[in-house]
Amino acid sequence: MNTPEVQLQKKKYGIVGNSEGLNHALDIALQVAKTDLSVLITGESGVGKEAIPRLIHDNSLRKNKKYFAVNCGSIPEGTIDSELFGHEKGAFTGAVGEREGYFGAANGGTLFLDEVGELPLSTQARLLRVLETGEYIRVGSSEVRKTDVRIVAATNVNMAQAIKDGKFREDLYYRLNTIPIKMPALRERPDDIVLLFKKFAMDTAEKYNMPEPIELSEEAKVRMKSYPWPGNVRQLKNVTEQISILSKERFITPEILEEYVPEQPISHDLIQLNASGKEQHSFENEREILYKILFDLRNDVTELKKLVHSQQTAGSSVVPATSSVPAVQMHNPTPYYGSSMAYPQEHPAASVMPPQVQVVPAAKPAHEEDEIQTPEEYVEESLSLDDWERQMIIKALEKNGGRRKGAAHDLNISERTLYRKIKEYGLEK
Repeated sequence: MNTPEVQLQKKKYGIVGNSEGLNHALDIALQVAKTDLSVLITGESGVGKEAIPRLIHDNSLRKNKKYFAVNCGSIPEGTIDSELFGHEKGAFTGAVGEREGYFGAANGGTLFLDEVGELPLSTQARLLRVLETGEYIRVGSSEVRKTDVRIVAATNVNMAQAIKDGKFREDLYYRLNTIPIKMPALRERPDDIVLLFKKFAMDTAEKYNMPEPIELSEEAKVRMKSYPWPGNVRQLKNVTEQISILSKERFITPEILEEYVPEQPISHDLIQLNASGKEQHSFENEREILYKILFDLRNDVTELKKLVHSQQTAGSSVVPATSSVPAVQMHNPTPYYGSSMAYPQEHPAASVMPPQVQVVPAAKPAHEEDEIQTPEEYVEESLSLDDWERQMIIKALEKNGGRRKGAAHDLNISERTLYRKIKEYGLEK
C-alpha cells in the first residue's frame, strides 16, 4: 500500500504520516484519478479531506482544466443555487447581472463540493440531475445548459443517519458515493501524531524566525499519542503553534503539555443504552434540547408581545385579577417536558405561550397577588430571551474555539442558521 507513487504524492501535497488507513485512502485516490467517476470523501472535521480532491484533479485527464473548491456549508441557503448553477439578470432582488455559476465555470474540469451534507433538499435535486444528465438550469431561466464536470464531494456528516432523518436524498448519496474514500481520524493513526507535531513545529519556527523548533520529551510523546484529538490534525496544528509561540521552554514535557492539551476531551463514543434499551440520562442532551427550544421560542415570544401590546392599546386586560386561569410560574431555566396541561381556548394569550412555561394550578387564592404573574410581568421576563440566545451562541463558540461547525452541532442548529445569528447579534470577529 505504501508505494513509491503514494510517497511521491505525500511529498508533493505536504501529507505527513505512514498509517495504513492514510496510505489506503491515497492509493484509492490515485487509482480513481484517471477516471471520471464521482468520489465521496468521508471523515471527521479536521482530518485533512481537502487534500484528496486536489490530488485527484492533478492526476486526472482534466489536470489542465479548472478546479474549484466550494464549501457548501458556508453559503446561505437562499443563494446557493445561484452560486452553483448561476442566475439570469433580474432573477431575484440584487441580481443586477448574469452569473455563470460554478458548474458553468468548471466545465471540463473538477468541482470539489465540501460539506455536501449541508446542501438543502431542493439543491440536492438539482445536483442529482447534473450528475445523471450533465444538464442544469440557471436560476430565473428556462434554458437547459450542458456541462462536463467531474464531482468530488466530502462530508463529515453521518450520511446514513441523514438519509434516515430525511435530510439527504438516498439516490444522490449513491450517485456521489460511486467511489468512497474514508480519511482516518488522527486517534486512529497514533504513530503519525509525533511526525505531524514535528512538522508543524518546524513550520512555525521557520515562519516566525525562531532560533529552534520545540521538541517533545519521550514522556510527552506518550501523552500526545494517548490523547484522542477530537479536532484531529487541525487541533494538533493549533496546539503545536500555541506551544511554539507561548512556551519559554523549547523542550516540552508532559507538565508543559497539560497547559495546552485539555485533560477531558470531547467524547467520540456512541450514545450508551441502559439495560432496558433506553438512552441513559444525559445532561448534555438536555442542554442541546434547551438550546433548540430557546431558538424556536423567539417567534412565540414575539407574537405574545404583539398580542399584549394590542390588548394594552385597547385598554383591556388579557387576564383579569379575578380570573380563574392557572397562574404562570417560571421555576428555573430547565425546560418542562411532557406536560399535557394547556390553557383554556377562551384566553388568546394561551395559544402563543412558549413550550418551556410550566402551567400549574394557583396554589393560593387569587387575592394573594404575589402568586399571580400578569402578562406584563411575563413579557418583561421574556425580553431577556434574546440575551439568552446570544450568550449561548457565545458560549458554544468559546467551547469550540471559534469553530462554527462545532458550535452549530452543540446548539443543534444548522451552520447557516448559526452564521445568520452571528451576523444578527454582531458577533463576527
